[in-house]
Amino acid sequence: MEFTNVIEAENLYKKLGHFELNIPQLRIPQGFATALIGENGAGKTTLLNILSGIRLDAKGEINWFGETTDIDRGNARDRIGYTGPGHYYLPGWNTRQVRRVMEILFDDFDAERFARWCEALAIDTDGFRKDGKPVSKLSDGNRMKLMLAGVLARDTELLILDEPASPLDPLMRDRLNDILRGYLASGQGGRDASDAPQGDALLPPVAKSRSVFFSTHNIADMEAVTDYAIILTHGTVAEEGFVEDLKEKYVLVKGEPDSADIAKSVLYSYSASGSYGYEGMCLAEDLDKLAGCNISTEAPTLTQISVAVMKRHSMLQL
Repeated sequence: MEFTNVIEAENLYKKLGHFELNIPQLRIPQGFATALIGENGAGKTTLLNILSGIRLDAKGEINWFGETTDIDRGNARDRIGYTGPGHYYLPGWNTRQVRRVMEILFDDFDAERFARWCEALAIDTDGFRKDGKPVSKLSDGNRMKLMLAGVLARDTELLILDEPASPLDPLMRDRLNDILRGYLASGQGGRDASDAPQGDALLPPVAKSRSVFFSTHNIADMEAVTDYAIILTHGTVAEEGFVEDLKEKYVLVKGEPDSADIAKSVLYSYSASGSYGYEGMCLAEDLDKLAGCNISTEAPTLTQISVAVMKRHSMLQL
């Protein structure tokens, strides 16, 4: 598939203590939702902080929107909406103060749309009063929803979201998928406008492409919105590609114990199974090496592919 990139990076490097982020080449496709997947400590937050301009001390070259290698030049930084962990908003602020600060910081912030997003996401709208509940008193899920309302109230072209689904309940994770699909479809990007969920009037159409880059531990919950996946292990990219292409590259194999020895030498990942003798991921190009074995095959999910890749590269001794 031919596509343009919203972000391109070459020879990206950052050392933090004993950890090294070292990515020779990175491509984030424009007009799509890209998931960044990896174990704890794989470097996901470090990478997102570099690409969003929070960290400016990494080596290498990054190009944003095909236009600039300096995020502070032009309006590149303003075209990005970022949410991350920690004290994104000061703990003592209430919703009214958050709204006021966002109005000061971002020319494209729409205070009315922000209020409507807060209402749509069931955030405590009493916070718009002077004595409203401070951010520190909100649940983790409501803090994340408040961050999402803030970036969705802006006219951005790229969302960079660090673990947006992690603190959310299952219903809100499903709603987040709808929101991100609507965000993509509201721009003239890689998706057809018919993909937009009905009733998302809070995401008015814009005459530009929109893209999403998010990290996630909840792969299954976010698979419905994921077009492209980047699997990060030990600070470098172990696998990447459009999800449909990855599902053609890998095959899930289940087999009887009598072929276990052959399977161990062929499979990309292997584990014993209670229901079968074993199961594992196989590269489609290697499947014929299991000819004659008593096996069954299935199309894998993104979760299964991601776990197999991480397992192959993991330092866990389990």
